Amino acid sequence: MLQHPIMVEPHKRVTEAQRILVENGIYYLPVVGDGKRLLGMITPPRLSIAPERLASLDVWEITRYLNDLTVEKVMIKEPELQTINPDATLEDAAEKMIRTRVGGLVVTEQGIVRGLITDNDLLLELRKILGAAEPGWRVTVRVPSRKGEFVKLTKAIADRGWGIMAMGNVRAPRKENYWDVLFKIQGCTREELLDLITSIEGHELRDIRETKFYSSN
Repeated sequence: MLQHPIMVEPHKRVTEAQRILVENGIYYLPVVGDGKRLLGMITPPRLSIAPERLASLDVWEITRYLNDLTVEKVMIKEPELQTINPDATLEDAAEKMIRTRVGGLVVTEQGIVRGLITDNDLLLELRKILGAAEPGWRVTVRVPSRKGEFVKLTKAIADRGWGIMAMGNVRAPRKENYWDVLFKIQGCTREELLDLITSIEGHELRDIRETKFYSSN
């Protein structure tokens, strides 16, 4: 999660909240009271004003209306917000975002804001888990869903002294009783890797590609 997210108080003007969002390039702005207690949330759509509301006002009335409009009047109220506990897993956060169709969750503990986690944070963590930013070979192998199949593959790699940097697996789409296993491997050539996988009975190479080191900065 993002610790110590930028926050705003409910009495601040909407124009101030808009400035904070734009200047910091953020989408979610928790609204807090004393002791960082969560009161609500500001997002860009909450700052939109329907044209028909302003249609009957002159420029001075519009200025006065905007000056009087506070964060508290337009924020998503705390009971309507999706929150999550700091001890929850990434899987819990992802499941809740998918189920409730939101892109961010306020992380709270007994009503106090401890952080913020967004769909972008989950994607960054997925990149780390898959070793995407490191050089090596990204390999997907389809294996039967029975005991010992993962061990065959990992042991064969370890016996050759190659390094497994990351691994993940999902059920094979449209093929019952099979799993697709993704490995990130270092210390071998493409030919050596191909020879190893084709030597294991029942294992099917689905994809192999080299990945280069890159920095997100």
